[in-house]
Amino acid sequence: MTNERPTVAVLGPGGVGGLLAALLVRAGHRVICLAAEPTAQTLAAQGIRVRSGQFGEFAVPVEADTVLREPVDACLVAVKQTALADSLARVPAEALGDGLIVPLLNGVEHPGLLRSRYRPDRVAPGIIRVESTRVAPGVIEHGSAFVDIDLTGDAVPKERLVALESAFTAAGVTTRILADETAALWAKLSFLAPFALLTTRYALPLGEVRIQHRDELTALVAEVGAVSRASGGPDDSAQVLARYDSFAPQAKSSMQRDAEAGRALELEAIGGAVLRAGARHGVPTPVTARLVTELRAC
Repeated sequence: MTNERPTVAVLGPGGVGGLLAALLVRAGHRVICLAAEPTAQTLAAQGIRVRSGQFGEFAVPVEADTVLREPVDACLVAVKQTALADSLARVPAEALGDGLIVPLLNGVEHPGLLRSRYRPDRVAPGIIRVESTRVAPGVIEHGSAFVDIDLTGDAVPKERLVALESAFTAAGVTTRILADETAALWAKLSFLAPFALLTTRYALPLGEVRIQHRDELTALVAEVGAVSRASGGPDDSAQVLARYDSFAPQAKSSMQRDAEAGRALELEAIGGAVLRAGARHGVPTPVTARLVTELRAC
């Protein structure tokens, strides 16, 4: 980072990106939101308003544009995987310069795509835990009592990660740096994939899935855990099941909410990634394959 309060771009100022943008601005950072023309105009004119139990209600002005036109210290990539390839046109590598690319996406395959377009040692994947929704352009409802980010990136200079960690922490975001990128990404996918696939396939909240499809849930968790282990990640099947059992019965996955709203599903980033990794390592994935096939047909 080039200064104590780095300049940050946010590609995709929706529920997650908009919340982070607002928190960083409130902490004194310069933030440039990158979005389509109508959204960029709204943000430039009206700023971002946040309603949050954790942070209260507040509004901040924000810069906005359709494309990055100057170097920044970091660019947070907060679009869905389904929009990633097209959205990257808003962040030309020559404009980004030495800045970090910090994807906050689901899955394990997106860092490879980003490293093919930007400096590999400047791609720093992040794992975020938050419930936050854009209810209108520039209007964010933060529903969870937390915002947690894990930063990683095996080839990224440690001091760059530390500087970004400090910026997030000062903005109120609980942040850690994890040493093993592969383990961090697979730990999230091992938890997310069974949750997303089963709640979406059966259109049921997690509590009903735990009861009505317990055997399938257990088999799927074991299957994804085996793929994770073969890929260099953890296999914490018992812990994953325990986390599911601790969740509120009405919990829904983001994929399920996308399906309910008629939005494109991150099926390839979540289920497809498990299938492809299983095939590479010779790990059978019959439960995942069936669910992905059924969801593709929906």
